[in-house]
Amino acid sequence: MKLWITNMNCGGCARGVTAIIHDIDSNAKVDMDLAAKMVSIETIASTEQMTAALAKGGFPAQVQ
Repeated sequence: MKLWITNMNCGGCARGVTAIIHDIDSNAKVDMDLAAKMVSIETIASTEQMTAALAKGGFPAQVQ
């Protein structure tokens, strides 16, 4: 899945997003494009699970 996270602005944000993703699926593969504010995730979790967890963590995401 590809998600656009508007408030992912720095390396700290990227680490926070990655930690939230790995809390849901510890085996998820995460690829960040910080400049584009995009994250690609290979996971067994649903899009709804990921977007809900990211929003709860302060990183609302839109599916791309």
